[in-house]
Amino acid sequence: MEIIPAIDLRDGKCVRLVQGRYDQETIFGDDPAAMASHWEAQGAQRLHVVDLDGAREGVPRNLGAVGEIVRAVRAPVELGGGLRDLKTIERALELGVDRVVVGTAALDRARVQQLVEAVGERLVAGIDAREGRVAVRGWQETTEVEPLALARELAALGVRWFVFTDILRDGMLHGPNTAALRRIVESVDASVIASGGIATIEHVRAVREAGAAAAIIGTALYAGRLTLRAAMEAAC
Repeated sequence: MEIIPAIDLRDGKCVRLVQGRYDQETIFGDDPAAMASHWEAQGAQRLHVVDLDGAREGVPRNLGAVGEIVRAVRAPVELGGGLRDLKTIERALELGVDRVVVGTAALDRARVQQLVEAVGERLVAGIDAREGRVAVRGWQETTEVEPLALARELAALGVRWFVFTDILRDGMLHGPNTAALRRIVESVDASVIASGGIATIEHVRAVREAGAAAAIIGTALYAGRLTLRAAMEAAC
């Protein structure tokens, strides 16, 4: 299983939020490219970057910082946040981004079909859940859509990568929602990346045993609760 450090961008800075709440922000640095280089030097083989401003506003706001990250590292970068149409996604790919993550746009089945046809396996569907329902628009709105049902529909359209996040676990260090993760893993013919609440060696092992192809870790790494090396060793 792959371990992927998270780099969340807001106003050009590297930050972490608690449960996606913009009023609970911790700034970990004002040089995201340097942070990306740090994680690569620690052994990261991939980076997960989220434009938080873009996620909330619907269009990317930190592409300058994303470009600097891509140029600073050799590791492939996956980007989410504000990527809701093909033109915007093509801009991100032109920067050198390896994979693009769509969340709000994933509820538009026709658009997903278009994106699958255009970018293939470089497309990742982000399924962000709050109390059993899918949240969109930077986690600011909760729909009536069930995560498992959405995952099945998108897999049928050809989506081959998913990121599953339980929002209430995100940034909380209390552990991932492995039960919900396992249900998605077992229900789709696709690779599922776990995210949210992964903070210990035991958590890493739990998502690995649940069948995750990769795990995104943010707060625990930044807070020093878990080292990247230890997480990578536990993922083997």
